[in-house]
Amino acid sequence: MSPTNRTVVVTGIGATTPLGGDSASTWEGLLAGRSGVKPLEGERFAELPVRIAARAAVDPSEVLPRPLARKLDRSAQFAVIAAREAWADAGYTTPAGEETQEGAFIAPERLGTVIASGIGGVTTLLDQYDVLKDKGVRRVSPHTVPMLMPNGPSANVGLEVNAQAGVHTPVSACASGAEAIGYAVEMIRTGRADVVVAGGTEAAIHPLPIAAFANMMAMSKNNENPEQASRPYDKGRDGFVLGEGAGVVVLESAEHAAARGARVYCEVLGQGLSADSHHIAQPEPTGRGVAAAVQNLLDNTGLDPAELVHLNAHATSTPQGDTAELKALRKVLGDHLDHIAISATKSMTGHLLGGAGGIETVATVLALHNRLAPPTINVDELDEDIDADIVVGEPRKLPADGPISAINNSFGFGGHNVTLAFRTV
Repeated sequence: MSPTNRTVVVTGIGATTPLGGDSASTWEGLLAGRSGVKPLEGERFAELPVRIAARAAVDPSEVLPRPLARKLDRSAQFAVIAAREAWADAGYTTPAGEETQEGAFIAPERLGTVIASGIGGVTTLLDQYDVLKDKGVRRVSPHTVPMLMPNGPSANVGLEVNAQAGVHTPVSACASGAEAIGYAVEMIRTGRADVVVAGGTEAAIHPLPIAAFANMMAMSKNNENPEQASRPYDKGRDGFVLGEGAGVVVLESAEHAAARGARVYCEVLGQGLSADSHHIAQPEPTGRGVAAAVQNLLDNTGLDPAELVHLNAHATSTPQGDTAELKALRKVLGDHLDHIAISATKSMTGHLLGGAGGIETVATVLALHNRLAPPTINVDELDEDIDADIVVGEPRKLPADGPISAINNSFGFGGHNVTLAFRTV
């Protein structure tokens, strides 16, 4: 099929995060500079070297009916909650194929979903193994396989909205959510779909993943000061803090959105992709791969770096990663980096792994829509190697007039690099 429209826009947003159970409360928390990191309670976390994490502010059990929740892994629960908000926010009140009073009709075969997760149903896998050991074969849930499948969140969101153009799950570690959104853009641009529900989700706060990350020396062990533990760009940063939740956007061809009179948040200009081919877990120290992804983005979209005013950085609070990202940006953008207001929202939400690109896309979209960049918290002493304009302390007003653009970076173990670009309309 030939392309229907090469302009893709955001018409709906949804989130459930450590700062709030929806996109509005999450945005409020980001602007307020509030940390979602708390101590982990319970005996099973007591002996871990890391005993802090950023749990979701609203537990899915408070939102979803019990019969549905018990059939979904926690990662899928988050995805469904965020997708329902985004779907309604876009003006769709029924699944695809059903007429609505608002006129927000979409044919099922023109609707897709792309919801990613870096780890998938890991808590289901581990918990059901405990059931098998402790209680026997007959007590293992018959829903275990659909729950632990990495494509479970996307499949369940697809069932919610009756998506028939394709249901996909790219898995690229901590770049998964961003890659999902980039894939969704291409689905629309190539004519496979008119509307795609896309984003990322993660729910991996469990002793085993935490112990493994801690033994890799990737996580902060600042158990005494949980709210100050995630500190991107600070001289004393010592690793990331694990978070959970989901961020989802509804992407739509501009033509389809205009035909139904939809509210548009911004345009999605496109994506840039690359791979480091350096190490399975360590970032390439010069930022070569990240620079290639950003250059790929500029080449693919024709984006003028002079138009860039905001960056939601990957910035996990690891000593090597934070500086490598900025080195790469300086290499590609040169002096243009000086006029880009940089926010590291993981300082508040923690790192949602495969869900990071989803919630940080929601934050980037809202930053452009409101022309306001969230602060980065816990930067008490800026690392002397940080050569960029970090938004610290208070939100930063972005230019009030004319079109402005922003990018959102996501990188993952395995050397995956994804950068997304957005522009006001």
